[in-house]
Amino acid sequence: MNLRLIGIGAGVLIILSLPLAGAIAGPDFAGQDDGKGGGLFKTLGFSDPARTSPSPAARPAEPAASRRSGQAEQPRTDSRCGPELSSPHGVEAQTCVLVAEGRTWGRSYYRNTSGHALDAVLTVMGPAGRTVQIRCSVGAGDEPGLCETPKEDSAGEPESYSAVAEFAVPDDEGQLLLRSGSNSPAPGDG
Repeated sequence: MNLRLIGIGAGVLIILSLPLAGAIAGPDFAGQDDGKGGGLFKTLGFSDPARTSPSPAARPAEPAASRRSGQAEQPRTDSRCGPELSSPHGVEAQTCVLVAEGRTWGRSYYRNTSGHALDAVLTVMGPAGRTVQIRCSVGAGDEPGLCETPKEDSAGEPESYSAVAEFAVPDDEGQLLLRSGSNSPAPGDG
C-alpha cells in the first residue's frame, strides 16, 4: 500500500511540475514563443544573460572618454552659498548663487517644520541692477525642498551676483520667518 501511495504521489508531482518547467523554459512545448519573453525567470525579475546581453562584437563602439569614466562628463557648476540658517519658527534654509556654462541662477534649499504652508520669494541680484525673482510654495512637512530661479545668461563676474530667499506666512500680514542670503555672514560672525 505504501508503494502505491508513493507512486501516486510521484505521478501527481510530475504532473504538477510540467507547467512550471514550461514556464521556466519560456517557449511552450510546441517550440513556439509564449509572447511573454522568457517565462517564469523573466516574470520573477531574473534574466538569462545569454539572451539579454549582446556579445562584445555586437555592441556598438563607445567613445574612449565614456569608457574611462562610465558616463558622459557633466558641465561644472560653481556655487557660492551662504550659511545654513534656521529660525525658531521651524524653518531652515541655505541660499546659493550657481554658475555654469555662462548662465547664472539662484537656489535655496529649505526644510519647513513649522507645521504651516509658507511662501518663499527667491531673488537674484546681478550687475547693472539686473534682478530675477520667483515665488515658491513651501508645503508643511519635514521633507527638504528647493526653490530655484530660471537660469539667465551671465552678465559679469560670478562675485557680482547675490541671492536672497525670504520665507513668510502666506496671509495679509506676511510675517517674515527667515531670510537667507548667498553672502550672509555665518551666525556669530557679526
